[in-house]
Amino acid sequence: MNLHAVKAIYFFEMARTFRTLLQSIISPVISTALYFIVFGSAIGSRMVAIDGVSYGAFIVPGLIMLTVLMQSVTNASFGIYFPKFIGTIYEPLSAPVSYFEMLIGYVGAAATKSMIIGLIILATSFLFVPLQIAHPVWMVGFLALTCVSFSLLGFIIGICARNFEQLNLVPALIITPLVFLGGSFYSISMLPPFWQTATLFNPVVYLVSGFRWAFFDTADVAVTYSLLAIALFSLIFVVVIALIFKTGYRLKP
Repeated sequence: MNLHAVKAIYFFEMARTFRTLLQSIISPVISTALYFIVFGSAIGSRMVAIDGVSYGAFIVPGLIMLTVLMQSVTNASFGIYFPKFIGTIYEPLSAPVSYFEMLIGYVGAAATKSMIIGLIILATSFLFVPLQIAHPVWMVGFLALTCVSFSLLGFIIGICARNFEQLNLVPALIITPLVFLGGSFYSISMLPPFWQTATLFNPVVYLVSGFRWAFFDTADVAVTYSLLAIALFSLIFVVVIALIFKTGYRLKP
């Protein structure tokens, strides 16, 4: 493996993040802090506990997952789309760099950015609600796997997008509704039986449930299903990316 190429792509993308620190990291953290103030403090103090967990603490995993999913998709899609837009994508494509090495560089940087944001939001949440993490190692593991999985999705979106409007279409119209309807702010056990069953077809439910289990040792679906869901998403996205690289779809004129 050409580690120099992987490092070059990775550190270039990370440097771009720190050049736009306000937009890349500070802005999503501030936005999530407002959720904590409104839902955690103002509304949460008037809500009953869910599965023995105060509402303010209960929504913490969902809020982290909401931001992490969006940032993973956005960072990865913009990271690969911008070189396409200005034409510099042909430099790594013509260099002695394999597609796999390019993928590691771009997706690794996007996942790292999302991971940093998720951990900062987690640290910020302690300022608003009392919080204990039942399985800290699993929590970090779920967070890392989710960042990588949805960075792969963002990479696909960035390659397929023809313009900036298409780049924002999937996160705005698909990812955000799925997260809000995926149990981020409630337990699916609170829904009527029909909607409990319907919600299980939402893939984000498994991610939020597994992540929340790492915090409170309680979940809407079995943790095994959550891990299988992340593995399945990652496998599908990797296969799609492999087909894109093999055919040169939207990468080569």
